[in-house]
Amino acid sequence: MSCPSNRPLITHHLPNLTLIKSPAHYPLLIPPLLSIPVQHRPTPQFTPPHMLMAPPPLLSLSGLLLLLLLASSTSNAAAAKPVQTHSLLATPLSPDRSSAPSALARDDDKDVFAGNLAAAEDAAASTVSFSVVHRDDFAVEATAAELLAHRLERDGKRAARISAAAGAANRTRGGSGGVVAPVVSGLAQGSGEYFTKIGVGTPATPALMVLDTGSDVVWLQCAPCRRCYEQSGQVFDPRRSGSYGAVDCSAPLCRRLDSGGCDLRRRACLYQVAYGDGSVTAGDFATETLTFAGGARVARIALGCGHDNEGLFVAAAGLLGLGRGSLSFPTQISRRYGRSFSYCLVDRTSSANPASRSSTVTFGSGALGSTVASSFTPMVKNPRMETFYYVQLIGISVGGARVPGMANSDLRLDPSSGRGGVIVDSGTSVTRLARPAYSALRDAFRAAAAGLRLSPGGFSLFDTCYDLSGRKVVKVPTVSMHFAGGAEAALPPENYLIPVDSKGTFCFAFAGTDGGVSIIGNIQQQGFRVVFDGDGQRVAFVPKGC
Repeated sequence: MSCPSNRPLITHHLPNLTLIKSPAHYPLLIPPLLSIPVQHRPTPQFTPPHMLMAPPPLLSLSGLLLLLLLASSTSNAAAAKPVQTHSLLATPLSPDRSSAPSALARDDDKDVFAGNLAAAEDAAASTVSFSVVHRDDFAVEATAAELLAHRLERDGKRAARISAAAGAANRTRGGSGGVVAPVVSGLAQGSGEYFTKIGVGTPATPALMVLDTGSDVVWLQCAPCRRCYEQSGQVFDPRRSGSYGAVDCSAPLCRRLDSGGCDLRRRACLYQVAYGDGSVTAGDFATETLTFAGGARVARIALGCGHDNEGLFVAAAGLLGLGRGSLSFPTQISRRYGRSFSYCLVDRTSSANPASRSSTVTFGSGALGSTVASSFTPMVKNPRMETFYYVQLIGISVGGARVPGMANSDLRLDPSSGRGGVIVDSGTSVTRLARPAYSALRDAFRAAAAGLRLSPGGFSLFDTCYDLSGRKVVKVPTVSMHFAGGAEAALPPENYLIPVDSKGTFCFAFAGTDGGVSIIGNIQQQGFRVVFDGDGQRVAFVPKGC
């Protein structure tokens, strides 16, 4: 017996919307589907009715779309995390003009260079350190806004010089023990450079020296001056020093200079160092004894004795090159103290709080202190530029989440061309990142700081600024820099949101660059003890290390 061929169609209706649990325990909503007709085929007479089977119902298009939307919203909800924030004390720049220079500029150095120098020189000291100040601390009759504008202008020139040098051939080819001196900050000549005071010659003449990890040659102004800029303190006169020694033109030290020469009449080695901002120093290349706080002395340091100097070396007597080259100060003292040193750069506005103005730079075993191994990231070598301290920056987090779109290729050094990579520099103020990496960072910060009021127009090289006028404490997204080897630098808020006027405008203190090399500047370094372990070829950022 068979079913008639004109039997009416039988339809099945699914039940209403049902909530069920998936294996992963996420609730899923099953929507009602459209009625789907099913045609019964003729059934043999002997087949029991309970064995009749219909094909499984097909999901409707609307049901599939609903399921996809539900899965997407569930994924987004799981991915969305609260933005991590911390508090920024929103103190605008002072409108007042600076009135008094730093105490380090005074000529009274009895305490700095006290002690039995001969005994100190023979002692088996493992560490030497000295005070450091920001060069802006020496200006008078200038407002903080004026100094910042000047500083950013000079900063751009320095960054351009570094970018040009990093992509070219080397410009300057540059144990157990140690030495320590002081570090201070303020907002006054607008250069972004930090000073330390040392003694030069015998007897020691106090000299304020710029600390510069982007240079190798040590030099200072010397009398008699054919052309000298105004400096703080007296100009060093080699004729009055019992330890000054000229370097012969044929000496190996002279051959290490890229821009060296020879005075044939005196057989005296000559040096010249030019900077990208137009500054230049030239004179005799010599050796001299340097004295540090507490009386520690280091003899026969090769340095330039500049009789012809001009440019933007405001207040400083000269420069202490801290680079990786053969003529840098750390390299020259390595037999006695090793190649390690560290510094802590105080807040650029710390002049408002005299108690926090001073910090130190330390050479020798004491430079490492109690730094834990996890704080270090390996140094990277650029075969075309031995001076700079390269590190591998592998990412940045904003609000606790890694910034998407920041490709490793944008921050990686190309050894064959010398381009790319990231350096740590004490003389550059603003951190500059390769343009694509900066754009990704800026966009991530803007999104995380959506609750802050943007200030239109930007400021100088900054394109992301906020109007925080009338607010004393502001919640801002966190920013952390991640390095190869697991090291991390979690930046305090004042290291990346800085005041640029007295009205309450604060700017995101990063910038983009098309110059090839990215630079971690001293605004982002302030408050950290930055350790350069030349013996271990690694760098560390130790928070709250001043």
